[in-house]
Amino acid sequence: MAAVKESPPHVDRGARDGAAGRAVEYVVRDVTASGVRMRVLEAGATTRPTVVLIHDFLTSRLAFEDIIGPLSARFHVLAPDLPGFGESEKPSAARYAYGIEAFAEAIADLIAAFGVGRVHVVGHSMGGAVAITLAAGHRELVQRLVVEDPLCYPFPMGMRRKLPLVPVIGGIFFKQLWSRSMFRAYFRDTIFGPEAKFPTGRVERHYDLFNGPSARESAHAVLRAGLDARPVVARLTRIACPTLVVWGRDDQLFPVVSAQRLAREIPGARLEIMDAGHSPHEERPREFVALVTQFLEGRR
Repeated sequence: MAAVKESPPHVDRGARDGAAGRAVEYVVRDVTASGVRMRVLEAGATTRPTVVLIHDFLTSRLAFEDIIGPLSARFHVLAPDLPGFGESEKPSAARYAYGIEAFAEAIADLIAAFGVGRVHVVGHSMGGAVAITLAAGHRELVQRLVVEDPLCYPFPMGMRRKLPLVPVIGGIFFKQLWSRSMFRAYFRDTIFGPEAKFPTGRVERHYDLFNGPSARESAHAVLRAGLDARPVVARLTRIACPTLVVWGRDDQLFPVVSAQRLAREIPGARLEIMDAGHSPHEERPREFVALVTQFLEGRR
């Protein structure tokens, strides 16, 4: 059974909400979902429609800090750290079956714990695959769906991406030798477009949260489990809610050619291509928030 434990309220003076100098008020809560403690940021009035933000691999709710403030002005926002990431519990792979399906069930439990009924879901990259799986398997929970550069089709992998998956050696490299500079280079070269302002401080915080034995072990388990996207593709036609597909034109990880295919395979989906890399919500947060708000409110 899912349960919520409230932490003291916090005020994030560094969050951006489109109004210079205005703080974003939020509460951090612990939720036990699928038997794992998840850390969840909650912002915005609970009387508003709820939006759940699902982050990518190697990140956490921190990846959404530029858009939580603006979204919370119109929505009740829940931004969890998935199991194994951020400040959430990082159980061993022997105790928790890391992967897209397990994460989707954890989000379903989280929604039940907050008692918010049907929600809007926004998922980025790996989080997009989780959002697709949730929307297909729990139609009663998802009112509208936004998937941003989601993991859903096979994608090109160079040697640098394949190395962590090499038996024995790959695990040693990923868990012990993948350094801060390598981590930073991955985000700079793969996640952000060439014209983007690189969020150095945020990437450093991502690394700090990743750089521990249990976090590295969990991330490696996710990496091994998450490469086969066929189950995600198989679920696309089962999505019944209105869906917005957002893709960065200069995505170096998942080529933009996949965007048209995904929009065709999700019934009635709408497609928007943004001038960004793999993470449009970080590169162009104001445009992303405007686009998503219009869609979630049914104005476009």
